[in-house]
Amino acid sequence: MRIRPLLIPLATAAAAVSGLAFAAPAPASPSTAPAFTVVVAESGNGLDPAGPAAAKAAVAPGGAFDLSVWELQEPVGSPGSPTTIPSSRLQGANGFQDAYFYTDSRDGAMTFWAPEKGVTTPNSHYARSELREMNRDGSPANWALIGTHRLNATLRVVSVTSNVCVGQIHLGTGGSSTKPLLELYYHANGDIVLGTEDSPSGGQTSHTVGHVPVGKTWSYTIGVSGGHTIDLTVNGSTTHYPIPSSFNSYRQYFKAGSYNQSSSSSTTKGARVAFYKLTVAHG
Repeated sequence: MRIRPLLIPLATAAAAVSGLAFAAPAPASPSTAPAFTVVVAESGNGLDPAGPAAAKAAVAPGGAFDLSVWELQEPVGSPGSPTTIPSSRLQGANGFQDAYFYTDSRDGAMTFWAPEKGVTTPNSHYARSELREMNRDGSPANWALIGTHRLNATLRVVSVTSNVCVGQIHLGTGGSSTKPLLELYYHANGDIVLGTEDSPSGGQTSHTVGHVPVGKTWSYTIGVSGGHTIDLTVNGSTTHYPIPSSFNSYRQYFKAGSYNQSSSSSTTKGARVAFYKLTVAHG
């Protein structure tokens, strides 16, 4: 198997892009509110132990990915207050890594591990090892729905007990809600499901958007543009959904990683997710 780079064009010449497109395995086969787009496609199994990616295993994830616009939340710390690792500690080949966030020695993937038992945020019952988008000056990202915003990822779910959230657009300032605008889930049966929030008060509608077996590599793009609908594209098929106007006052930010969606007393069961590319673009 050969590893080739993934190339994703910029949405506009003015778009500001952050993140590094890591070498990925060859592929296997009307509303008045703003819009976002999700693109999901399937590719190969993501493993090439003898290939060039294996050389990346000796460095931290920050040596292969631009983590200057991310901070990390881990499933450890004190109850209701998970440990957060700032961007300054994530960056570079000698940056932070541990059992919950590390470079996989087999294929060089940036890997997130979230067990079923772990420290959670006050508003969740589930543990996570997950990146939260930041600005380059160290302040929390907090962008308006207008404009163009994209999160691009190539990944594979190595293991999962029930289901795991691998990408989010989350509400920032603008109100009291702590809900996401959307969450992208991967289920243990291979289904990829987009959950769109009904309102900032809660309630989520599920849309099955693809199917990829556990361990297979796939890609997604989650984006927000200045339109008025949700545009969902899966393997060339596009569907549209309205965004409720109740979200208009809220600003947003991206999240990506392993946000496990099951809990128990087990520290060995959970969700392990490997990323081969993670980039953010705003314009």
